[in-house]
Amino acid sequence: MSAAAATGAFAPLRHSTFAVIWAATVLGNTGTFMRDVASSWLVTDLASGPAAVSLIQAAGTLPIFLLAIPAGVLTDILDRRRFLIAVQLLLASVSLALAVLSWLGLMTVTALVALTFVGGIGAALMGPAWQAIVPELVPAKELKPAVALNSLGINIARAVGPAVGGLLLASAGAAATYGADVASYAFVILALLWWKRPERAGDDLSEGFGGAFRAGIRYARASRDLHVVLLRAAVFFAFASAVWALLPLIARNLLNGDAGFYGILLGAVGLGAIAGALVLPRLRAVLDADGLILAASLAAAAVTAALALAPPGVLALPLLLLLGAAWIVALTTLNGTAQSILPNWVRGRALAVYLTVFNGAMALGSLGWGLVAEAIGVSGGLLVAGAGLAAAGMLMNRVPLPTGEADLMPSSHWPEPLTAAPVPHDRGPVLILIEYRVGEPDRAAFLRAMHRLSEERRRDGAYGWGITEDAAEPDRLVEWFTVESWAEHLRQHGRVSQADADIQAEARRYHVGPEEPVVRHLLTLGRGA
Repeated sequence: MSAAAATGAFAPLRHSTFAVIWAATVLGNTGTFMRDVASSWLVTDLASGPAAVSLIQAAGTLPIFLLAIPAGVLTDILDRRRFLIAVQLLLASVSLALAVLSWLGLMTVTALVALTFVGGIGAALMGPAWQAIVPELVPAKELKPAVALNSLGINIARAVGPAVGGLLLASAGAAATYGADVASYAFVILALLWWKRPERAGDDLSEGFGGAFRAGIRYARASRDLHVVLLRAAVFFAFASAVWALLPLIARNLLNGDAGFYGILLGAVGLGAIAGALVLPRLRAVLDADGLILAASLAAAAVTAALALAPPGVLALPLLLLLGAAWIVALTTLNGTAQSILPNWVRGRALAVYLTVFNGAMALGSLGWGLVAEAIGVSGGLLVAGAGLAAAGMLMNRVPLPTGEADLMPSSHWPEPLTAAPVPHDRGPVLILIEYRVGEPDRAAFLRAMHRLSEERRRDGAYGWGITEDAAEPDRLVEWFTVESWAEHLRQHGRVSQADADIQAEARRYHVGPEEPVVRHLLTLGRGA
């Protein structure tokens, strides 16, 4: 391997554990795409209506919408390797059941939707865990190339899996296609068994499921930057889901294709995504994140509208290539922006919120566009979706994405709280008071800084925040915030980032007292205490 390659995009593959798990994941994802092709095509044999076809899409994505956040919490509190092995066994069982029912000729729409839903549960549990293990497999300096390689691997599987799955479906039937997916899980399970993951050291401040869940939700509710990313993702994917939901009917009814042609169309999307990933660095040199999302929206809208015109198959393939490129540009840009605004302590849970919005938009969009196509036809539904995506792309361009340039490394500048005696970790709630002295000329600027600081307090664990003044001494201003337990407040000390420390320093520079602002920690007393 050349020196350039060793330090470039393929450097993570030098690490044997990452390389083995990456290769096994590509094989596993290839099998999953083969299974999805079989299910999407099989439902058109069992029920030809658009609503039934879109229901399969929704059944696969709705569990991720419902379970992504709990899955993110489980990722943080369980052994990730064992957790992933258990999920792979669940997914293999689903595909085995699909294969047996298809082989016996007992498959029904109800069984297909139900098993697809269970498979969606497995995908929901697996998603955050796969993202979370990457930093354990490569050094920190190679994290971004490793994430990019994972995206490349998914798109290789997306290009190969549907095409191979479509050909296998056409030549050997659904049972054989599902059986190939079962075999693919064996590679992933063996790779995870081979990985000797170090045991996690004990931590007195480790979170339980409920506390970790609440902390993740609090962060998501308080982060305005995350809100912008979620809004932009929801709007884009709700409209862009139309082609994914209706593609089996586009292939069969508009383009007069068979199962093999449907697989080729999906493969074209995957190839387009690979091409889009390769040209994305050049696009980033001339467009910022907002420009990339706008360009992807307009390109996907044009493809959606063009497919409504039932073009010849030879023209449909380049259209799907363009759709794949637009899709990966939008997905990578939004995902990268979300990653850049999240601190490590909550990354898994906040990304789970992002996945919830993404898959919720896909699921609800799939159902919605299925109903629209039921009412006005597949071509009419595609035209409406294309026009809506173009209009939404231009409108959302007025809501700029965050730059993600803040320093989110822990500042570790908060001193340990002073206590008369050790405080039990489960004691709470805790009220923290910080007393400032601020002159009248600086009051307005101080309050503006404090309201920026309030977002940081809520993100890092506070469920209530406010600022008050002393009626007798108006220059004495007291900030207060509450956290649910003493342990959560100690965790809050470790969550403050360098960017948060800068906001705190800005507020404190208006303090004019002879001493540092006074900090008090007030513990709730129970009855009779």
